[in-house]
Amino acid sequence: MQIGKYKLHKIDTGTFKLDGGAMFGIIPKPLWERTNSSDEQNRTVLAARCLLLESGSKKILIDTGVGTGWDGKFKKIYDYENETGMLEKSLSSLKISPDEITDVILTHLHFDHTGGSTKFENEKWIPAFSNAKYHVQKKHFEWALNPSDRDRGSFHLNRFMPLYEEGVLNLIDGEKSFDDDIEFMLIDGHTIAQQMVKISDSSQTLVYCGDLLPFASHIHLPFVMGYDIQPIKTIEEKKALYKNAIEEEWKIYFEHDENIAIGTIKQTEKGFTLGKIIDSVE
Repeated sequence: MQIGKYKLHKIDTGTFKLDGGAMFGIIPKPLWERTNSSDEQNRTVLAARCLLLESGSKKILIDTGVGTGWDGKFKKIYDYENETGMLEKSLSSLKISPDEITDVILTHLHFDHTGGSTKFENEKWIPAFSNAKYHVQKKHFEWALNPSDRDRGSFHLNRFMPLYEEGVLNLIDGEKSFDDDIEFMLIDGHTIAQQMVKISDSSQTLVYCGDLLPFASHIHLPFVMGYDIQPIKTIEEKKALYKNAIEEEWKIYFEHDENIAIGTIKQTEKGFTLGKIIDSVE
């Protein structure tokens, strides 16, 4: 898929599991398990699907997945066994090395979105993309340093503080345009100042939604994660997104849906739901 000057590439970085009830909040299991199965511990599978934007002068990675270097307790809780550097392998399949990445846009700093931003080397954590500038919202960075008791466990300092300490973390103040084809859209329901990434040209738009719509099934308005710190705000943000997304046929990129990477949104008599499934960005 080509949007403006960018060629888009889907980047798979592995899967992990979270509690199904937490992923769907107040929605009863008989409803959410129609689209998302669970294991014997009630955990459902999440993809950690990133996106690469490639132009003549830029190679921009949106989010970095869970990463490597986690301890046994973490792996057991999240059923995470990917210590093989799948992010690097996905880039390698495109003949791109980590040091060719020019920019990393982080939707937010939860471990499953910025875990691959750093790596452990020579007894310390360092930026995983040595020549890249990392971009995150200033307000969100401040929140990550002093989170609420509700979401404290989602932030791991070693996955983003080395970026700040090395001077490669660009703190963005509000909704901005990254360039002519990329702009940031701020939302606060899931966490404070999460930034969605809107890539558009004169004919099409794709929105990388992060955790506003982790699964395609979360398009339904009441389907809101228990992890969200402001669930009513999440519903308001969905409605705001849907208005333009439906009218202009925006493509929605689902970061965590195991089976559906991109789709559109439609409104029916029963409410908002998944429209057309787009098999690939390639």
